[in-house]
Amino acid sequence: MSIVTLTKANTTILVMGDSLSAEYGLARGTGWVKLLEDQLQKQSSPWKVFNASISGETTSGGLTRMPALLEQKKPGIVLLELGANDALRGLSVEQTEKNLRKMIQESKKSGAKVLLFGMQIPPNYGQDYTNQFKAIYLKLAKQEGVELLPFFLQGIASQKELFQADNIHPNEKAQEILFRNVWGAMTPYQKLLGSK
Repeated sequence: MSIVTLTKANTTILVMGDSLSAEYGLARGTGWVKLLEDQLQKQSSPWKVFNASISGETTSGGLTRMPALLEQKKPGIVLLELGANDALRGLSVEQTEKNLRKMIQESKKSGAKVLLFGMQIPPNYGQDYTNQFKAIYLKLAKQEGVELLPFFLQGIASQKELFQADNIHPNEKAQEILFRNVWGAMTPYQKLLGSK
C-alpha cells in the first residue's frame, strides 16, 4: 500500500451520532457537521467528514454499525455523539456506558483518535438517573484516555429560542454554537488537521 493511500485513508473524520448530528428538522446542509466541513475546507485541510449519524440512534445501534464503518472509512478521528436516545428510552446507564466504551475501544484499536461528546438529560428523569447519566462521559474519557467535549449542548440547553418546536432538537440558529463547541474540543487535533 502506498503512503499516499494510507494518508488518505486516515484523513477521514467519522461522525457517529443521532438526530443532533443528522440535521433532524433542518434544511440539508445547515447542520453543525456541514459547518465543520466548511471550516476544514476554509483552512485547506486534507481531512474529509463522513457523517454516519442517524436520527433515533442508540448506543446499541451505533455499536452494531461501528465495525463496518471503521473498516470501510478507516477514520483518523471519530466524533462520538451518542447516548441521548438511550436516556429518552430509559435504558440502563450501565448498558449505555458499556456500549460507548466498546465503541471507543474499537475506534482506538483501528488507530483512530476519539472525541466523546458529553450529554446531559433534564432532571425530570429523576436526579439519580440524571447524575449517573452525566457522569458516564467524564468517567469514560478518563478511563479510556480520550478527548471529551464536556457538554455538547453547552450554551443552548437553557435557551428555548434555540430549539425547534419539539423543544428537543436545536434549530438552525443553534448549529453555529454546536459547531463552535465541537471545534473548541478539537483543539488537541488542530496540528493533525493542518492545511495541505
